[in-house]
Amino acid sequence: MIDAPLPSEAGHEALATIPIDLWINTFLFGALPYIALAVMIIGSIFRYEREPYTWRSGSSQLLRRKQLMWGSVLFHIGILFLFMGHFVGLLTPHSVYSLVITAEAKQMVAIVAGSIAGLICFVGLVLLMHRRFFDPRIRRQSPFADNAILGILFVQLLLGLATVPFSLAHSDAEVMLRLSAWAQGIFTFEPGVGRYVAGLDWPYQAHLVLGMLIFLLLPFTRLVHIFSAPVRYLWRGGYQIVRSRKDLSHG
Repeated sequence: MIDAPLPSEAGHEALATIPIDLWINTFLFGALPYIALAVMIIGSIFRYEREPYTWRSGSSQLLRRKQLMWGSVLFHIGILFLFMGHFVGLLTPHSVYSLVITAEAKQMVAIVAGSIAGLICFVGLVLLMHRRFFDPRIRRQSPFADNAILGILFVQLLLGLATVPFSLAHSDAEVMLRLSAWAQGIFTFEPGVGRYVAGLDWPYQAHLVLGMLIFLLLPFTRLVHIFSAPVRYLWRGGYQIVRSRKDLSHG
């Protein structure tokens, strides 16, 4: 008589045969995106409801104001272009943009535009970091979270720029298509979506993981102010404040 393994034993044996790198890939690119998005959404709502007065970017503009202005303007211009480029580029289905542009041409546009926006953002971020870390007065009043998020953004920006040579080496746009399939699969709840980015060069994977970490930390830092962009000012009518002179002759 042959002793057959129990169902539980067979299941444990099957799990034991799964390579560790597959476990890591599945967690980082299949589970972590949903964890990061859930924490970002729920944490931001909780903070807005419980601590509305902390929902701000903070400012130390009275100190080295000119450097702050240039750094902030360049950083925000660059980061907005990068965000919109990533959002549109990754989430637009290939069947849609292929009607007007090839995947290879789209990748080249993304490389050129992304490099320009990345360099603009980099210059602005360096100015902001120099001001914050090398001015003793500003450094003393800077919370640890603000300093940490600047450092994380700096590393993330360097990783993004580091992917440019790798993208140029893949002129067939294969990597871009795999990244797009991964991002779209996250929002369509496609099972096993991590397989799209398995085996990619390390700058791509590190860039993705650190990006998800930023989403995860967003509710606990000053980055929450990105949800409070004053877009209402675009359509609000103008107004003028007029001071009236009080007649004191009858007082």
